[in-house]
Amino acid sequence: MRALTYHGSNDVKVDNVPDPILQEPDDIILKVTATAICGSDLHMYRGKIPAMKSGDILGHEFMGEVVETGPGVTKLEKGDRVVVPFVIACGSCFFCDMDLYSACETTNPDRGSIMNKKSLRSGAALFGFSHLYGGVPGGQAEYVRVPKANVGPIKIPLTLADEQVLFLSDILPTGYQAVLNTGVGKGGSLAIFGAGPVGQMAAASARMLGIEKIFMVDHHAYRLEFARKTYGVIPINFDDCDAAEFILDHTDARGVDGVVEAVGFEAKGSAVETVMTNLKLEGSSGKALRQCIAAVRRGGTVSVPGLYAGFIHGFLFGDIFEKGIGIKAGQTHVQKHMPELLKFIEEGELHPNAIISHRLNLSQAAEGYRMFDKKEDECRKVVLTP
Repeated sequence: MRALTYHGSNDVKVDNVPDPILQEPDDIILKVTATAICGSDLHMYRGKIPAMKSGDILGHEFMGEVVETGPGVTKLEKGDRVVVPFVIACGSCFFCDMDLYSACETTNPDRGSIMNKKSLRSGAALFGFSHLYGGVPGGQAEYVRVPKANVGPIKIPLTLADEQVLFLSDILPTGYQAVLNTGVGKGGSLAIFGAGPVGQMAAASARMLGIEKIFMVDHHAYRLEFARKTYGVIPINFDDCDAAEFILDHTDARGVDGVVEAVGFEAKGSAVETVMTNLKLEGSSGKALRQCIAAVRRGGTVSVPGLYAGFIHGFLFGDIFEKGIGIKAGQTHVQKHMPELLKFIEEGELHPNAIISHRLNLSQAAEGYRMFDKKEDECRKVVLTP
């Protein structure tokens, strides 16, 4: 089969690779009908994620048709059309029993990215990520093996097109959970840092949930303008002003009720942070987080779906303490949110496909990565079809 494979920093290509086969009784084989390039994929594309190996198949946002099932599969049949969550969870461990699927203790044989790990068990394996998280082949391919098929994939009615539901795999539940984690309710105020796909899905979710005032911070004008027109956000270009100061100026010098940090560890930082990161003296830029801490009101919450690893310069924990704010972060418990979000899509409350800007064949995947990485042609989201 054909699949998009990693070969080093800024080097991906579509190769012919062996077809996947069933390995466990609860596996399925999926014929992929649609897959997408995610911002998290760009971290690997840029060579920023350790434990990647040449030939690894990328992609964790995908859906398709079941073509083969293992003898232990009880919830799916050949021919079913499903969306697959990027988190691989067993459904029966200590954390899965609490609906904390991304903390599943059984699916990841690798160490994860915790620095001070001690004897802590690893969290869940992830599709198409790295060998810190199981090295599981991803879905930017013609076919993919899906483990734990009784827990993850959700069946899709024929009345919905692939593009309407594809983002149930990651960015929609990630944006939705990020907003829920802020605790901001109807009529409240929210700031979203990062106007990429997760930030856009957070804005869509916030608007659906009745949050009244939504600020969005980025420096790509086309992304900000899309969010303004589509979700009614107040756009802030951080190249033009101090974003946190702007938010304070428009919230009676208090700050917003909650903040979503949808940027992650490659946030544009100071010159000092850039040098420190290049020298491996810190793991992530802290500039976006500092702005989030400054922009949220006392007693509010900063929700962080953006990917972080390692240690951060200038985290300003004292400001967190002095303002009495909370921090909620981590990978998304996708399986928990998929059924509810599917219902919202069916009822016309959410239209996640609005974010799609480019549609390419899988054979054009390398060009899609380059375009998305360079923000060319006002690229917001790329969908690939094998």
